[in-house]
Amino acid sequence: MESKLQVEGTEASVPEGPVVRDICESEYPSGPASLGVINSLHVKPPNEDNLGASNSDSLSFSNFTGSKDDSGTCQCSVILPDTTFPVERVERLEYTANILSGKFKTELSKVKEYVHLISVYEEKLINLTVRVEIMEKDTISYTELDFELIKIEVKEMQKLIIRLKESFVGSSEIVNQLEVEIRNLTLVVEKLETLDKNNVLAIRREIVALKSRLKECEASKENVPATVPPPAPGSCSHGGVVNISRPAIVQLNWRGFSYKYGAWGRDYSPENPEKGLYWVAPLNTDGKLLEYYRLYNTLEDLLLYTNAREYRIAYGQGGGTAVYKNNMYVNWYNTGNIAKVNLTTNKVAVTQTLPDAAYNNRFSYANVNWQDIDLAVDENGLWVIYATEASTGNMVISKLNETSLVVLNTWHTKQYKPSVSNAFMVCGVLYATRTVNTKTEEIFYYYDTHTGKEGTLDITMHKMQEKVQSINYHPFDQKLFVYNDGYLLNYDVFFK
Repeated sequence: MESKLQVEGTEASVPEGPVVRDICESEYPSGPASLGVINSLHVKPPNEDNLGASNSDSLSFSNFTGSKDDSGTCQCSVILPDTTFPVERVERLEYTANILSGKFKTELSKVKEYVHLISVYEEKLINLTVRVEIMEKDTISYTELDFELIKIEVKEMQKLIIRLKESFVGSSEIVNQLEVEIRNLTLVVEKLETLDKNNVLAIRREIVALKSRLKECEASKENVPATVPPPAPGSCSHGGVVNISRPAIVQLNWRGFSYKYGAWGRDYSPENPEKGLYWVAPLNTDGKLLEYYRLYNTLEDLLLYTNAREYRIAYGQGGGTAVYKNNMYVNWYNTGNIAKVNLTTNKVAVTQTLPDAAYNNRFSYANVNWQDIDLAVDENGLWVIYATEASTGNMVISKLNETSLVVLNTWHTKQYKPSVSNAFMVCGVLYATRTVNTKTEEIFYYYDTHTGKEGTLDITMHKMQEKVQSINYHPFDQKLFVYNDGYLLNYDVFFK
């Protein structure tokens, strides 16, 4: 005989036994419909096997209200726990976990990107810091463009820091530290700009103001005889060089402070005089080997270090380089030869020995080594300035055929070459300089190849640094291009 146990939502069969019978009889003595309390009952769940539970396990229920019906069946109401496996809840849990995993991967990729950007800008910050430290220590001055370029780089980093702070998740200690360093760098640059140790910016502004006042003064004059106009570009209808302007500082050479020796200028071609490209040829740090040079189509490209074409030759020697009609002319390394290099192909077109020329520091310029052979360009073409053993070190001038490099004519001077700091040619006249002090050169000597006449001059030439490594003249621009301890300067030339 079995006792039926009525539970809420479930009917469970309980085998008849002493426990159930004893309980029902003892708790309900008054008859079938009497109510009583079941003090203890053990029931197996209906789906226990599906859950993999042990046969020995059972659910315990206590203190349930029950009754005994007419047929002697013991009945009571209990709440049986729901043991069904929660599949839907597990699915929802998996779905939520997948969403969280995707979000985590996205945020992790952002963090990796920020870490990379921070490392890149840390490197930029280090480079800028080094440049600013050099600017603080050096006694040279910088153009307004130098300061503007550094300001632009600093502003770019400031913008990145703002973006990082807005989107960075987690510890922002590194970002905050970078922000402080960039702010400090900005203050240092502004301070350097205001100091401007050599007052170059102030001088330039004064020059502009003075030019404006001069124009006003000229406009106010009446009945003043017309002055002699300057000669046309590329023309020799003048009486020779009478003065030069103060230097305009273009910039530091593209290889840096350590490359103090070299040359620079602008290509001159009589057929297209206004279209010449700019060239910069710093020597290696040994002050001897010309290995790399750069070409720029415009002065703006040179100023901004953009659109440069860089070439390697590895056989040039000294700073006596010149460029004429899209060809570069150099002294071949460790020889008395001259090489002609096509700037379009960077290939050697011609090499030619310069007869009897001394080389390898035998008769170089004062304060400048390895410039025994100095090439020059003027309105008349290609020249070379050198010395020989037969001339006992005095300067020799030769006119060259620019195609074959054969010597066309030669002139001997009485000026000792090692006592000269540098030289250049204008309209067939040699002009030589000498050092007066660390800030001044003097154009003190000339030799006219047309007349054979030589003499002295007294034209002051200001400079930024102590040594002048090379001077190149451009006939159309009527300017001198000077390489001054790594800095690129130019001067306007005035004629009689």
